[in-house]
Amino acid sequence: MIVRPRQHWLQLLLVWHGSVLRHILFRLGLNGALAIFAVCLMPWLKGHGLELSTAPFSLIGIALAIFLGFRNSVSYDRFWEARKLWGGLLVASRCLLRQAQTLTGRAPTDPAVREFCHLLVALASVLRHQLRHSLASPAAQADLQRLLPADLAAAVARAQYPCVRLLRELAAWVRRQHTEGRLSEVAVQSMDRNLDELTLYHGSCERIAATPIPYAYSVLLHRTVTVYCTLLPFSLVSAAGVLTPVVSVFIAYAFMALDAIACELEEPFGTEPNDLPLNAMCLTIERSLLELCDADSLPLPASPDRFHVLD
Repeated sequence: MIVRPRQHWLQLLLVWHGSVLRHILFRLGLNGALAIFAVCLMPWLKGHGLELSTAPFSLIGIALAIFLGFRNSVSYDRFWEARKLWGGLLVASRCLLRQAQTLTGRAPTDPAVREFCHLLVALASVLRHQLRHSLASPAAQADLQRLLPADLAAAVARAQYPCVRLLRELAAWVRRQHTEGRLSEVAVQSMDRNLDELTLYHGSCERIAATPIPYAYSVLLHRTVTVYCTLLPFSLVSAAGVLTPVVSVFIAYAFMALDAIACELEEPFGTEPNDLPLNAMCLTIERSLLELCDADSLPLPASPDRFHVLD
């Protein structure tokens, strides 16, 4: 996620990192080359009466802008819903750990409370790796070994649905406290509701990750943008003349950038600069829960890199 400070309007014109320009620069170059070709071909086109009017392109451009705006709204809704789900994951984790301390009467530094804390942190970490398809990576294995006992870490690593396995371990912890007489029936029900919330957030993230915007819809818009921007210079050449390359590239940038932004926001759990900073959010959850356990030291907070990207 880009976390730049507020910038002057002139600086925004020159921003490279975090913009989608790097994704569409080649296509813009092709559009500019076509526009130069159209300018060179203008006398021949006029001589053969092959001039395109800007009127149909204006109508198509308005309709295309509306469709692209709709698709961007849908993509941003997915992004914002994903952000709210991870915010809910943080809140539910805090509530569960607080209840694990206050309702059981255990001290924040009690080993059983620390065990519950590590299960919650592991759940967030595993969910992050699952959404980013990196469960088999060394980083994911290191997180499991750091947070969980060796036998449980191995079981979670082998599981087809590791988050579900961790949720079962959390529920088993609650059951053990009830068996030991530390949790009443009412307290168990209260904690179970928060466990249900965790399950809902986890399942909703899976739904977003597994259900992209319909492919045919994306292909239609991408093809329309490409054809429109390809023919655009030939409609502008009679009105803009030698300025056709400048005008054509500017218009093409607006349409291609909207298409690229929608593609990037469609998958909010990825690793692009404008995707959600899942690593930073997992670190926030871990720091928050460890502080509730009165840990002696906390991991350093996440900070943006030199390009203002928070991973």
